[in-house]
Amino acid sequence: MSKKWMTSFIFMTALTLAACGEENTATNEEENGSASEEVEEQEHNHEEEHDHDHDEEHDHDHDHDHDEEHNHGHDHDHEVDEEAQKIYDGYFEDDQIQDRELSDWEGDWQSVYPYLEDGTLDEVFAHKAEEGDMTAEEYKEYYTVGYETDVNRIVIEEDTFTFFENGEESSGSYTYDGYEVLEYEKGNRGVRYIFKLDEEQKGTMPAYIQFSDHGIAPNDADHYHLYWGDDRESLLDEVTNWPTYYNSDLSGEEIAEEMMMH
Repeated sequence: MSKKWMTSFIFMTALTLAACGEENTATNEEENGSASEEVEEQEHNHEEEHDHDHDEEHDHDHDHDHDEEHNHGHDHDHEVDEEAQKIYDGYFEDDQIQDRELSDWEGDWQSVYPYLEDGTLDEVFAHKAEEGDMTAEEYKEYYTVGYETDVNRIVIEEDTFTFFENGEESSGSYTYDGYEVLEYEKGNRGVRYIFKLDEEQKGTMPAYIQFSDHGIAPNDADHYHLYWGDDRESLLDEVTNWPTYYNSDLSGEEIAEEMMMH
């Protein structure tokens, strides 16, 4: 073998070994890269699962808390409604009664008596007859006595009453004169809030005006029964005629709906 040929053989062998080394290095890098990507993907999937579980736990806890708060609020409202209905029906303790200002009844008010006369309230009496112990006609006769009045409109502004009666207008200023608690035959009670004439401004006004609206503490009235006259004590004995007033903005049909809610 010549020296020249031997030198060529050694050079070719070295090139072949170098090429194999580069190929192995590339293969290892690819394998290592694939392994790293797989580890990263597993870690990413684990984080997604953790976040998903956390979100589910958070949503569950939030929904649970919301339901508890909602149920607690509902129970509270139900208790308040029951208590308010008891007071409306005339069952309450003396220490629950509070003084009230005339502003509780401030506004423009209309008598319901014309709606009884024109038949608008007939559905109210039929509704009462469904659950009561009288016929619709008997209820109408009872409320005819109760609602009857010639004062078809009343305006209350600050300390002044204005009565509109048979086309005539009378007004006067009044001051608070306390309240009286009345005992009824059925066992329930009522509170009369009383105002005394301070100064007659126009026409002829009664010496006393008494409110009964089923309330026993400060509250804006949505309707009321009214008693008036010149004798404070004798007015307290009046339990058959109680002219009733609702806001003048309401129609007869709306008033009937309000009545059937109670």
